[in-house]
Amino acid sequence: MNKPVILVENLSKAYQIGQIGTGTISRDLERFWITKILGKEDPFLKIGETNDRSIKGESDIVWSLKDINFEINEGDAVGIIGKNGAGKSTLLKLLSRVTSPTTGEIRVKGRIASLLEVGTGFHPELSGRENIYLNGAILGMRKKEITRKLDEIIDFSGVERYIDTPVKRYSSGMYVRLAFAVAAHLESEILIVDEVLAVGDAEFQKKCLGKMGDISKGEGRTVLFVSHNMAAVKGLCQKGILLENGLIKSIGDINSVMNSYTITTSSKVSKVFFNENTKRTGSKNLEFLSLEISNHKHNLTQEFSIGDDLNIRFRIKNNSNEIKSEVGIQIKTADDMPIYHFIAGDSNYILNHTTKEEEYLVSLKDIRLYPGNYVIRIASTNTTGHQIFDDIENAIFFQIIDGGSYTIRRLPKSMGLLFLNPEWQKL
Repeated sequence: MNKPVILVENLSKAYQIGQIGTGTISRDLERFWITKILGKEDPFLKIGETNDRSIKGESDIVWSLKDINFEINEGDAVGIIGKNGAGKSTLLKLLSRVTSPTTGEIRVKGRIASLLEVGTGFHPELSGRENIYLNGAILGMRKKEITRKLDEIIDFSGVERYIDTPVKRYSSGMYVRLAFAVAAHLESEILIVDEVLAVGDAEFQKKCLGKMGDISKGEGRTVLFVSHNMAAVKGLCQKGILLENGLIKSIGDINSVMNSYTITTSSKVSKVFFNENTKRTGSKNLEFLSLEISNHKHNLTQEFSIGDDLNIRFRIKNNSNEIKSEVGIQIKTADDMPIYHFIAGDSNYILNHTTKEEEYLVSLKDIRLYPGNYVIRIASTNTTGHQIFDDIENAIFFQIIDGGSYTIRRLPKSMGLLFLNPEWQKL
């Protein structure tokens, strides 16, 4: 049975928006007397609000994290996911002792190596080699132990040519390569990695994920990993924690946590209207105004069965003089794995724009996805696909809830996601 190495109880972190202090010297003195001398609860924290950036609050105190409780065992690989501002980085900083909690307790058994942002723990004037020894010393390692690991660290980082150059002259990619190599190879019991790996190239990201997998499964060390790359999180982690507005929304098996995240980040309606707050990329020469999904009866719904039709209707606005365009639609799983991707050109259909606003209908007949949660991505480009007009990553969410008229046998997750029903005949 694995032993707990991290225990978090009633953890909260409050921040004050705007000016530091309460506004007057008398209130600051009152706060100091109550909290530091009398040892009572800070009265100003009672007016703190949940950290929801989408609404205007009335208090200057916000809870970046509020009443967080969880336990992590030795050898666990845990993915911490959530939208921007959910409290993920704050949690890692508290666990790494970069900052202290407002209330609550963190108990950690073992040494922690953290990679929170580019350059964390590096002295810019020291060379790469000197920073390796510095980081090892901070972790409590002896010089002889660090020297034993030195060649392995340098080889993994791929910056051997610049290892005796001051790191202030490194690019961000070189910085993160060396920083990860140091954190992963020095002998800590717990490795904490924030989204910083996104700075590296695809090859190095793959190498890092492989190393973190070896650390967790092969060496029995604990890994905490924050990323917006759901495929990477699923590939590395067995457990997950979903944060939303500083609160734990879901905790447990990584697949169930990812399903909760998909539902949280996706639209919870069968028709959505896009506006300036929609997360999108592109020139907006052609701009999506709305998107809706319906079944074979053209009833708006998010719930489908195997064998149903999936109708996708969208409105688009021409903000330029574009005459023709291409539209692509992608269906992804809850963990960002693409399942379907099709464009109008595949069906020999050309979008010819004659008016400022137009509406289109795309029908997927007899959909054969296994029960689960799915997300639709929609994008508009020029006819060659080289110029992106509008790309909405998580446009709308839907579910396949059952097999409809089909009897679905239970299959291992490794068997796939598509349900095929071929015809058989005897010749």
